Amino acid sequence: MRLWSLHPEYLDPRGLVALWREALLAQAVLGGQTRGYTHHPQLARFRGSASPVGAIAAYLHVVHAEAERRGYYFDVRRIASEGHVDCIEVTRGQLAYEREHLKAKLLNRSPSWLTTIESASIPKPHPLFCTVPGTVAEWEVTKPQETPQNAPIVMCRGGERP
Repeated sequence: MRLWSLHPEYLDPRGLVALWREALLAQAVLGGQTRGYTHHPQLARFRGSASPVGAIAAYLHVVHAEAERRGYYFDVRRIASEGHVDCIEVTRGQLAYEREHLKAKLLNRSPSWLTTIESASIPKPHPLFCTVPGTVAEWEVTKPQETPQNAPIVMCRGGERP
C-alpha cells in the first residue's frame, strides 16, 4: 500500500488508479470493514488525526478531483462522508523521499511522466498534508542510503509549520 504524500498530479495513469484503489482499501481498514492491512504503517498518520475515516475521505476527494481533471471516472459514491479535518503533518524529508521513490517507479513504467515531477523543483504535497521540517517518517520503510538529507522546503495551506 502506498498512500502518497505528494500531490496526485505527479502520478502517471497507472499510479493514480493504484492510489485510488489503495486509498479505498485504507478507508475500509480505518472504518473497521476489513481484517487485513490493519497494522499497515502508512495508516499511522491517518489514525493520528481526530477523524481517521474523515481524513482518508478528504484524501480520496483530492484523488477523485485529479481523476476528474484528467477525464477519468472514479466513483465518488465510494468515498465515506467527511467532516472537518485538520491537515496532517508531513516532513520535508518524507516528501523528498517520496519524490525519489516516484521517479524510480516512473523511470521503469512510464518514463514520459518523469518530466511531470522533475519540472517541479519543489513538488507539492497532497493538500491534506502540511509540510514541517524533518527527515523521512518513522513509518516509512527505507534503506539508509535512500533517506534524503537537506530536503527542500515545501509550502502548503498557508505555509510551513515550524
